Amino acid sequence: MLDVCAGVIIKNNQVLLARRPKGSHLAGFWEFPGGKIEPGETPEECLKRELREELAIEAKIGDFICVSEYDYVEKSIKLLAYYVEITGEPQLKAHDSLAWIDLKQIDLQILAPADRLIAQKIKRDN
Repeated sequence: MLDVCAGVIIKNNQVLLARRPKGSHLAGFWEFPGGKIEPGETPEECLKRELREELAIEAKIGDFICVSEYDYVEKSIKLLAYYVEITGEPQLKAHDSLAWIDLKQIDLQILAPADRLIAQKIKRDN
């Protein structure tokens, strides 16, 4: 099972989503930004690194939200989600689009399957 982290960035009742680019696993699906935990790295360290690499932002990792485990055909993942406060304006580096979506309007069908549980949880909690 692959351990992965996701950052839930909320601003003005909107959450930041990133769309996976063509040619990638789950191309076209939207996700909470983040990435794979490297050996010896904590989830919080991973998330700070991934958000810097993927969005060119600095992150302060907040409260843990939940774990979402999902078995894709190609691999199984354990996705750890955290609330994140950011410094800087997110920039496209690893995705093909970014969008701020109203928390109550998140369409679960456009999200990568592992991210859907996280979306449901944050909709309930916010």
